[in-house]
Amino acid sequence: MLIGSDFPKISWKPFGLDLVEPNAMIGDALILIVALTFAYNTSKISGGQTYYQRWKWFFIVFGSGFFFGGLGHLFFNYWGVPGKYASWYLGIIASFFVETALISIYPDEQKQRFFLRVSQVKMVLAFVAATGVFLFVDLTNDPQKGLLVPTLNSIIGLSLTIGALGYYYSKRLGPSFKSLWLSTFILIPSAVVQSMKINLHPWMDRNDISHILLIISLFMYYRSIKGYAAEQAVKQG
Repeated sequence: MLIGSDFPKISWKPFGLDLVEPNAMIGDALILIVALTFAYNTSKISGGQTYYQRWKWFFIVFGSGFFFGGLGHLFFNYWGVPGKYASWYLGIIASFFVETALISIYPDEQKQRFFLRVSQVKMVLAFVAATGVFLFVDLTNDPQKGLLVPTLNSIIGLSLTIGALGYYYSKRLGPSFKSLWLSTFILIPSAVVQSMKINLHPWMDRNDISHILLIISLFMYYRSIKGYAAEQAVKQG
């Protein structure tokens, strides 16, 4: 175990290529598989409703973002920091889909429109701020700085929607939303692991631990989605 610093990056040289961090690629590919599975399952119960459609696209974009992130790790010696930009931008878009999914079922239409506009403005500002960081901040020695804007954007968006709205809906719309707002607590151990750089093993570093926690979150999201669909079916007779 290593705390406070990271293990040296694992080097992998298949077919003469100079690749690094294959463990990150494995974890990111697993997230993609899980996310696409949930996207497919969600599409089967959507019935054309915006709530389920937005969740479907969240799973697709979220999984794709992590897959591109894995490629950015794997080919870092070739692509450098710019190889990570796609995954960071997709993280902003994924957050937007979650926010608008939860907003789409808010019972007050006037407030719903207001919340939607706020989410749209926040996404645009996040894109602008992230682009500013990519263009004007030297990320060569510390690429983690590039994650600042996407991470802050996600924390704000998920806390207010999955957290606050999820709790509100669990009291007003149905108990299926309980697993949704409870999933926000997974952010806490993930943040601790990342901030303290808790690495169990070179093949199970802080990013790999976060990947496991994120997969648990995805399961909790889908459990809520499936539960809400069942509750709607009961109400509709």
